[in-house]
Amino acid sequence: MTPTVTRPARTRPGRPAHPPRLPGPSRGPRSATAAAGLLSVPGGPRYATALVVDALGAGLLRPFLLLYAIKVLRLGAGTAGLALSAGMLLGLAAVTPLGRWIDRGARSAAVTATLLTRTAGVAALLTVPGTAGFVLAAALLGTGTQTWPTAHAAHLSTLTEGRARDAALAAGRSLRNAGLGAGALIATLAMAGGTGALRGLAVLTAGGYLTAAALVWSLRISAPPAPTGPPAPATARGPGLRRGPGLRRGSGGPGPSMAVLGLANLPFAFCFDVLEIALPLLLVTRLHASPAWSSGIFVGNTVLVITTQVAVVTRLAHRPRRSVLAGAGVLLALSYAGFWLAERLGTVAGPAAVAAVAVLYTFGEIGYAGSGTALVVATAPPERLGRALAGWELSNGLGRALAPTALTGLFAVGGGVLWGTLAAGTLLGAAVIQRLRPPGQRPDPA
Repeated sequence: MTPTVTRPARTRPGRPAHPPRLPGPSRGPRSATAAAGLLSVPGGPRYATALVVDALGAGLLRPFLLLYAIKVLRLGAGTAGLALSAGMLLGLAAVTPLGRWIDRGARSAAVTATLLTRTAGVAALLTVPGTAGFVLAAALLGTGTQTWPTAHAAHLSTLTEGRARDAALAAGRSLRNAGLGAGALIATLAMAGGTGALRGLAVLTAGGYLTAAALVWSLRISAPPAPTGPPAPATARGPGLRRGPGLRRGSGGPGPSMAVLGLANLPFAFCFDVLEIALPLLLVTRLHASPAWSSGIFVGNTVLVITTQVAVVTRLAHRPRRSVLAGAGVLLALSYAGFWLAERLGTVAGPAAVAAVAVLYTFGEIGYAGSGTALVVATAPPERLGRALAGWELSNGLGRALAPTALTGLFAVGGGVLWGTLAAGTLLGAAVIQRLRPPGQRPDPA
């Protein structure tokens, strides 16, 4: 039976919003309406619009930010790259304070803050001259980018519950990927216009972020602050927060099992840079293929993620999230072995084999993205949801920061070393995740 959603009572700004209750069994959504859970909750369409507008802005920005530094600000490529990396590292430092703010009840305000931070970053790019302006812009954009996933997941966890929440998270990722792709296409076409077009794209990006911030702020969603006393029993319910069988319930933050989950996630986090770094290196330098192969695989990956992610998450809703995440690790490991075998086929059959294996890789990526954050939200003690999400995103951010150096270094040693290390690390992470079962866990909570 399709879950129904009740509209929460109106609240004044700053008052906690009662999220919709999703009655019925927790086995998950079973219809197209439930799969598009993001659109079926009060405020969902407005939030979905904000996601698309924000993603369009990010898609406009990402392809030309380095070019803007070089062509408009006349900075060296090394200086610009160092500033962008420093900005992303600074952004990681902001994730933990954001998690604490979320635990004090921030939801729409937290998402709005990430969007306004990026708006300020683009404004600095346009108004502050020289190197100082780009460094300031990189710091603000990096902070807004790194803090976005935590704030977004916490916001959606307040709008939906259970497996409908998983579907809403998947729908949000699909919308965001679509917006990023569309924005990147517009930016690619516009960059032929030179310096003036680059400045115009920056203005459009700032407008997109500001519009998305206004849409999110208009929802005025918050949650009760985390209790200061002992945590409530696992069966209790309160407005804005769901109770689940947390990996550990103590008094000082996410427990050891949540920390182990973050460590096990590190090899998984390398998978995104495999698509952007390792595969282009393999195709161009080892298989001597045209760069069009890399572009085609990237486009195919994006299309598959956009069109199948919600359906895959919904299809796997009857399985524990932990098992889905571990299974995604197995698929990723198999794809890494497949890329190694494709490299050995040579320059004629190799590129086509890489493209075929990339389909397996994409479904591993979909399983990982569709279950990782959902597992953290479902298992974290509600009074520590923000800190648990922050720890998970720190793990992701650290993996993404280490990946370029690690992948290029291992690739220089040899294909067997690169793909073997990735496969072994991901399988080890999957095994650890599968074994993380807290005492007294219900048969199918996570």
